[in-house]
Amino acid sequence: MFIDGEWVLPQGQARASVIDPSTEEPVAEIALGTAQDVDAAVAAARRAFAAWSVSSVRSRVLLLDRVHALILERAESFAQVISQEMGAAIGFARSTQVPVAAQHIRVARDNLASYPFLTHRGDVAIMREAIGVCGLITPWNWPLYQITAKVGPALAAGCTLVLKPSELSPLSALLFAQVMQDAGIPPGVFNLVSGTGPEVGAALSAHPDVDMISITGSTRAGVLVAQAAAPTVKRVAQELGGKSPNVILPDADLVRAVPAGVAAALRNVGQSCSAPTRMIVPREHLQEVERIAHEAASSFVVGDPRAEQTTHGPVANRAQFNRVQEMIGIGIAEGARLVCGGLGRPEALSRGFYCRPTIFSAVHPRMQIAQEEIFGPVLAIIPYDSVDEAVEIANGTVYGLGAHVQGQDLAAARAVAARIRSGQVHINYPAWSPHAPFGGYKRSGNGREYGIEGLEEYLETKAILGFQESSESVQA
Repeated sequence: MFIDGEWVLPQGQARASVIDPSTEEPVAEIALGTAQDVDAAVAAARRAFAAWSVSSVRSRVLLLDRVHALILERAESFAQVISQEMGAAIGFARSTQVPVAAQHIRVARDNLASYPFLTHRGDVAIMREAIGVCGLITPWNWPLYQITAKVGPALAAGCTLVLKPSELSPLSALLFAQVMQDAGIPPGVFNLVSGTGPEVGAALSAHPDVDMISITGSTRAGVLVAQAAAPTVKRVAQELGGKSPNVILPDADLVRAVPAGVAAALRNVGQSCSAPTRMIVPREHLQEVERIAHEAASSFVVGDPRAEQTTHGPVANRAQFNRVQEMIGIGIAEGARLVCGGLGRPEALSRGFYCRPTIFSAVHPRMQIAQEEIFGPVLAIIPYDSVDEAVEIANGTVYGLGAHVQGQDLAAARAVAARIRSGQVHINYPAWSPHAPFGGYKRSGNGREYGIEGLEEYLETKAILGFQESSESVQA
């Protein structure tokens, strides 16, 4: 555990093996924390909050600068560890998993440098202050990226924190804690307690000295965290599950729209909560879409994640492998048309949690494979007969995290984007932006990450009436 600026032994004896999903063999063993470890970490964070919350903007900017530089300096180590602990193809880890994680720290630094912590509304001063001690719970699918998306803005806001990374992909989190120590984080400002959700996650959520919980995970996990947090009336920010639509409008260029849609859906082996795993297409173009999608999936190279030519490694763990296989079987039983892929591992791969990139077509919107988050390399192609029906299908799940719209008529694409009930909509595959707020409608959660909105999640609002405005500026 990293508590109060030091690496310390946990108070319990429990351990867990870290499994390489490409071999199914253990590669490391980590300590699992207890509620007592959470108590120690929260106490350290509470002690540190008084000074950190009023530290100068400049000092926090400089710290984030050092963290950003160290992540980039150690990028290859992070990429190798992420590839080993959750199976990301090494090229993808290098090009995406690590660089976008560094971007969250950079954006937090930039937003901090320019953020107006004190504004005036007549004779009323509006102050934005750090909310307090934050518990941060992160998942296994983007293990570094999800950490920096929370840690960066929390530190920028002046909060102190306790991080609980996933026990399934914890090694990159330990490397990150070393970065924090080497960057000179003051004792108690950043703490890490490894462990399980039922033990460490529950203790953090219910802890009376934790002022906010931010969780990225399944909808089920988000509900449990919110229930545990409710008696202490702490803020709970949740980024949860998704079943994101990709609406291909009638005028879309299919040669461009379909391959990019297949790639987006199956990026990170489909293990992204915002993956556009429902491709909603004009019925008259269904056969052409199937042909193009099959060709796109055929270009993927599934195999050893450490091999340079690999585009898609295994899914991250045995439970996820079993889930993907179960849902592919359900899709077949439901009568969806199998375009490619199917049950079992790809040929020549007899071990490891490898799944075949699978595309179903002629999927009815109410089928399980169109309604439930699978979190694997499975795409459902759903036909529609009118744009109104396409929008209805897009909105027809309990989720609302991400969405895509493709079309050459930009005004028409914007109109459809405005009708989709989700926290983000991408028109014609724009570049990812760390400044775009990210979060969900409906059961995809609440609150926002990234950009200014991500910083503001960690701030409280204080109004001071009768405040006499002066020329002096005040920063948190």
